Amino acid sequence: MPGTVFWTAFSLLLFACSSVALKEKIKIKPPRLSRGWGDRITWVQTYEEGLTKMKASKKPLMVIHHQDDCPHSQALKKVFLADKSVQKMAKEDFIMLNLVHETADPNLAPDGHYVPRILFVDPSMSVRADLTGRYSNRYFTYEPADIFVLVKNMRKAKILLREEL
Repeated sequence: MPGTVFWTAFSLLLFACSSVALKEKIKIKPPRLSRGWGDRITWVQTYEEGLTKMKASKKPLMVIHHQDDCPHSQALKKVFLADKSVQKMAKEDFIMLNLVHETADPNLAPDGHYVPRILFVDPSMSVRADLTGRYSNRYFTYEPADIFVLVKNMRKAKILLREEL
């Protein structure tokens, strides 16, 4: 009859094999580019990709700066996701990018680095400083109650683009 050492070794080997098999069954999915802002929207991965697609499509680029651990970003994300007109315009009329890290382009922080911050870039590569939120100390921030201002600015970005083409 096998001894205790045999059964201990056998148990460890069985445990190791089963945990490897379990790891192979669990597929780790990469994080989605939407980061919860709308899975039906096509998101670009980088600012550079956004600029390239913007020029090719002649659609404005909408850049959302946010942080996963920021309660203001999370609150705005919920309202953004729930608003059907915002989701529809984002999907159909814009090249969309959301960033949790700052870019090297200082034009995307015209009044500082804060979150949430939403800026629009037109195909001429100009950041639209005329499309701002309600606050004089942080021009490009939006709060959940400001979703109507964001909708208005999205519509303006589309109209301005048509007028300038």
